Amino acid sequence: MPEPSLDRRRRMIILAICCMSLLLVSLDNTILNVALPAMRKDLHASVPGLQWTIDAYTLVLAALLMLSGSTADRIGRRRVFQTGLVLFTAGSALCSLAPSLGWLVVFRMVQAVGGSMLNPVAMSIITNTFTDPKERARAIGVWGGVVGISMAAGPIIGGALVQFSSWRSVFWINVPIGLAALVLTTRYVPESRAPKPRRVDPVGQLLVIALLGSVTYGIIEGSGAGWTSPLILGCAAVAVCSLGGLLAYERRRVEPLIELRFFRSAPFSGATVIAVNAFAALGGFLFLNTLYLQDTRGLSALDAGLHMLPMAAMALIFAPISGRIVGNRGPRLSLLLAGTAMTASGVLFAGFDAESSNPKLFTAYVLFGIGFGFVNAPITNTAVSGMPREQAGVAAAVASTSRQVGQSLGVAVIGATIAAGLDIAGWWIIAFCGAAVLILGALTTGRWAAGTAERAAAHLISDSPKVPVSTP
Repeated sequence: MPEPSLDRRRRMIILAICCMSLLLVSLDNTILNVALPAMRKDLHASVPGLQWTIDAYTLVLAALLMLSGSTADRIGRRRVFQTGLVLFTAGSALCSLAPSLGWLVVFRMVQAVGGSMLNPVAMSIITNTFTDPKERARAIGVWGGVVGISMAAGPIIGGALVQFSSWRSVFWINVPIGLAALVLTTRYVPESRAPKPRRVDPVGQLLVIALLGSVTYGIIEGSGAGWTSPLILGCAAVAVCSLGGLLAYERRRVEPLIELRFFRSAPFSGATVIAVNAFAALGGFLFLNTLYLQDTRGLSALDAGLHMLPMAAMALIFAPISGRIVGNRGPRLSLLLAGTAMTASGVLFAGFDAESSNPKLFTAYVLFGIGFGFVNAPITNTAVSGMPREQAGVAAAVASTSRQVGQSLGVAVIGATIAAGLDIAGWWIIAFCGAAVLILGALTTGRWAAGTAERAAAHLISDSPKVPVSTP
């Protein structure tokens, strides 16, 4: 339920607490990427092994986000949020103690279970706390700016920790932040839940896990096992059957895990696909650059982090600007700028050999940072706008799931190009993802798209006539 009685100071504190949870998750990703070469040396890991340290986390996260969002709407958002903080903090401590790559992957999955209860639930808390559309858009801009902070601070902090301690120390930083967020949540965040929450959908949940797991496993292991091997062909068959089963089953279910009616809205569908492409570019960009800077150029972890600072700084600067633009003018301009900048960055790397000189390299980093800074706020705002507030957790979880799916696919696909010795193909994939953001941003934010959103909202309201609907 919305909390209109909260004063501005209390709302700002709640926003800060929610941002701390996002900082936990996003900082963990950027710090870990810088630590990958040190982990590979210490744990004797291959490139696919490094991919699994990232994708084991993002896969579990993506598979459970929608379940966590609907569970929070049902049993209480603060309760689920607190549980997530406990699990993520404990998982981080366990990762720092992992004796082998296998155990590290397992503990990363524990982190992911907790992480699935943080970002979508925090976004639901923000949506129900900031009921004014413009104030909510500004809050989401601040939220997006935290990603920029993590991108700016993560590589430097991670590089310093790896250089002066070990890769295990990159997980220690999560512990004090997680404990502080837990204490503050208990004191300041009010409990809220949906008046009519959805039922659990175990069949849909299993189909989502099978779909995401088979696709990612097939891509990561394909280069080693052979793309036409029975194992990889079996993964493809499981993926196709899971997708078909998911679409057929969810369409017939009264309260599905994935509300397919949301996708009748072109802006919502566009935001979902844009999120996949944008975060595929981000995941691949960080993975590719980390290995390039440290393995090819021979830089230390700290120097590699400093080299990526221009990209992170631009994301930090332009994320809140994007939030203000979305609040005042809608998502179209931010998405067009994001797609243009990300495409230019990929083309500069792939077509103009940006790796050959520092000026080109830093220009490409600046362009990517600008693009990523612009893209986050319109994705989130479009995902939650026009949806019934009782389903805010589910709608936000779909957007968050798309981000994690995209990051998993980016690491898997671009990691496969690295394993095959085709690094240049990775840069072209990033350029393609940027172009997809540009094209979809143009197609799904116009007058026709707005009409589909209105019709989708009207259809949702007709099924729940007494439920208030948020407006863009």
